[in-house]
Amino acid sequence: DGIERDPGMRRPEGSIMIILATDAPLSSRNLRRLAARAIMGLSRTGSAAGNGSGDYVIAFSTHKAVRRPRGLAGYETYDLANAEMTNLFQATVEATEEAIYNSIFMATTVSSNGNTVRAVPLDEVRSILARYGVPGR
Repeated sequence: DGIERDPGMRRPEGSIMIILATDAPLSSRNLRRLAARAIMGLSRTGSAAGNGSGDYVIAFSTHKAVRRPRGLAGYETYDLANAEMTNLFQATVEATEEAIYNSIFMATTVSSNGNTVRAVPLDEVRSILARYGVPGR
């Protein structure tokens, strides 16, 4: 897994926190539905969501139509219809997957408390991709 540990340390499960922001006018219900799709993007990267894994998604909308004015007991808001959510679901899955890969490939080697986590060797990744005919950039 690329981690050098002190002898006797057990392999950590790991966790991820996904922050999902949109300017689409979504209610809390549709934000929860969108957040569930972010987990699908995580699974595309190979995550099996192990027993000790603490994976969370926070989703919010910045659209002015869904803001809740302070002190106002009742309010009206606009929300996309269920039939309009499909493209947002697809975009969420793809954006989450891409963000995770970007973070993996841009990471640097770090050390702390006797452990070292090495950055992904990009030259080796490129070589493997080329061997299997995946075009590079």
